[in-house]
Amino acid sequence: MDLTPFREKIDVIDRQLVELINERLALAAEIGKAKRSVGGKIYVAEREAEVLRKVTSLSKGPIKNDALKAIYCEIMSAAIALEKPLQIAYLGPESTNSHQAAIKKFGSSVDYHAMTSFADIFTAVEKKEVDYGIIPIENSTDGSVRDAIDQFVSSELKIVAQLYMEISYCLITNEPLDQIKKVYSKDQALAQCRLWLQRHLPNVELCDASSTARAVQIASEQPGAAAVANELASVRYGVPILARNIEDKANNMTRFFVIGREPSGAVGGGRDMTSLLVLLDENAALHSGTLLKMVEPLSKRGINLSKIESRPSRRKAWDYYFYIDTGGHIDDPEMREAIAEMRQYCTMVKWLGSYPR
Repeated sequence: MDLTPFREKIDVIDRQLVELINERLALAAEIGKAKRSVGGKIYVAEREAEVLRKVTSLSKGPIKNDALKAIYCEIMSAAIALEKPLQIAYLGPESTNSHQAAIKKFGSSVDYHAMTSFADIFTAVEKKEVDYGIIPIENSTDGSVRDAIDQFVSSELKIVAQLYMEISYCLITNEPLDQIKKVYSKDQALAQCRLWLQRHLPNVELCDASSTARAVQIASEQPGAAAVANELASVRYGVPILARNIEDKANNMTRFFVIGREPSGAVGGGRDMTSLLVLLDENAALHSGTLLKMVEPLSKRGINLSKIESRPSRRKAWDYYFYIDTGGHIDDPEMREAIAEMRQYCTMVKWLGSYPR
């Protein structure tokens, strides 16, 4: 079988692709110069969303949309690096799910900084040590990442973008199954694999670690220890995988937020989301219908409420904040009217950010 004609055609296409990519990056560099001259943002989440939407709409296949988005993510990452090397903070060490999510969002041409806690990520962004941070906020199996949500109470940072990533876990250890005495991981990871661990390791102690990657580091050093983490962490720290896909549910997805100092502009066309943090009056529990009054300004303006969750305010016992996700952007007139009306019934309505859906 002679493949030479096909390979020659591919070589021609590759040459054209390289030329076009470099031409695109040169144009992006000119845009970067213009933005720097007026102090504009280098990473613009709404523009990124618009580009990905356009290129996927242009594709007729056979490439899948996710693959096309991944290619363009790297192209945009290279373009950003020409403008200014972005600094991105994530929950470390290397090879955590947050690290993978950061690379998925920003590509391989930016600089990444591992942090030991969510508070450290927020502080690094606030102090301008990094440009953006990425945090897990919600999992399809285990629900909200409460420690991450709580950081917004005292921070003025804004949610500027979001992404979803499928999460798959492995049992990583140097030991055979019957020699494992302790299993380490982040609390959310252990919760997402609870049924598998109960079935296969019913008498083993489950131990919290600061991250999934840190759990693998512990498993590499401690006899009788195992970790729940992703495959990349196994490769990174040289500890073998004993079992794969141990998460309790298939399509185990985690939602991540990108946080920054400046808010995102509107994409428009119903493709934006807004997050709020609401504190009711301290006597709200004494009056019926207070919660209804809080969300009614959204409902009557046709603003979809996609999530509401209560969190202890930590001011006093049985006092709560409400975390809310809605459709729309803060610059939409209906959203501004709704928030103004909510403030008539609520002690505080804090805008956490508007970002592409």
